[in-house]
Amino acid sequence: MEIHKRSPCPVACALDIIGDKWTILVIRDLALGRQYFKEFLASPEGIATNILTNRLQRLKDAGIISALPDPGPIGRFQYRLTQKGQAMQAMIEAMAEWGLRYIEGTSKRLDPI
Repeated sequence: MEIHKRSPCPVACALDIIGDKWTILVIRDLALGRQYFKEFLASPEGIATNILTNRLQRLKDAGIISALPDPGPIGRFQYRLTQKGQAMQAMIEAMAEWGLRYIEGTSKRLDPI
């Protein structure tokens, strides 16, 4: 995917891909083991189906996730982080640690899948 770059700044370029309200949460869910569309919808933040569809496609186009046909129901996909996506885990973990340290009432625990 060709990304329109506002500048050569790597932070700005990364934000062009993952810097919206939902994308990092989808990546977080993948890192936690969620693989299916319904599992992402069940996250406590309450993403809408059209937004989730869009974000999954953007992440796929950027090479951050892959979508594999599920061996079960026809038309169902398993989403997984690619190597490029797995490299984002340290960033997400650092964000979580920052939130735990500086935002009162936060918790590492999410509802189970």
